[in-house]
Amino acid sequence: MGLTADQADRAAGVLLGTATGDALGAGYEFSLPTRKTVIDMIGGGAFRWEPGEWTDDTSMAIAIARAAADTGALHETAGLDAVAAQFVAWIDSRPKDVGGQTRAVLNQRSRTARQMRARAAKIPGRRGGNGSLMRTAPVALVYLDDADTCAVAAALVSSLTHADQRAEEACALWTLAIRHAVLHGTYDGLRAALAYVDADYWAPLLDQAETSRNPRKDFPKNGWVVHALQTAWWAITHSDTLPGALELAVRAGRDTDTTAAIAGGLLGARWGASAVPERWQNLLHGYPGMRADDLTDLAQRIVARKPARPPAAAPHDQ
Repeated sequence: MGLTADQADRAAGVLLGTATGDALGAGYEFSLPTRKTVIDMIGGGAFRWEPGEWTDDTSMAIAIARAAADTGALHETAGLDAVAAQFVAWIDSRPKDVGGQTRAVLNQRSRTARQMRARAAKIPGRRGGNGSLMRTAPVALVYLDDADTCAVAAALVSSLTHADQRAEEACALWTLAIRHAVLHGTYDGLRAALAYVDADYWAPLLDQAETSRNPRKDFPKNGWVVHALQTAWWAITHSDTLPGALELAVRAGRDTDTTAAIAGGLLGARWGASAVPERWQNLLHGYPGMRADDLTDLAQRIVARKPARPPAAAPHDQ
């Protein structure tokens, strides 16, 4: 679909914002920064990241984005199989860090999305980690003209590694919010997206995030998809700038790279690539040998691709 210059800037900001938050938070993962802690792309951390290097969060988002650019439809078998293949290629690159739940699925090297989803469904115990939400942002770029299919695709891509209702709903919520922000430059899409999920469950959680004064106390388990989304939304609603919100996401502590990456996808969609400080953009790099300009180019490829089929009717579209 044709985009205005502002919309194109916001579309480019989706992947760029994800990577920026990710790289910013990487050096503080598993920690609780104090008020005196300077938040910057320092690198280091538990996995000895280079300054500006993104983590598995962005690498998996890029895997989805590359599949989207190649196939143009992540809700169909071919698109989902392409995502699965990109995930396997990434795990074969021997990344520094892989989430436990994701590793348990990808270690099987499933050849198709169907096989990968079946493996995810067999993972014992809790399956609602934040590992699918952290990578969901590029799904929105495929479906700027189709909210209904956007929600379906987000849930399907989530289910490749996370067989969990709340993870799928969180991805649908966040992806629809990103889609709306690219088109309209507001965060209104998150509340509108409640029409696609269990609103009785999610609406109070969004309220809590917006009013919280202590995210560490209110959302302490941000490795869980629900608390991760709440932490990201808390940061976004407590700052009026992209850099400010990303800093808050990191200061919330614990899974800092992931909560900041989640926030960054929506922040980039709202404020655009032009809102990411140039110094941060110059530092960004990571799998598969990409930098900031490559991320914006990849986003443009997705948006420019002709849809695989006419968009479905979208009665809930906002």
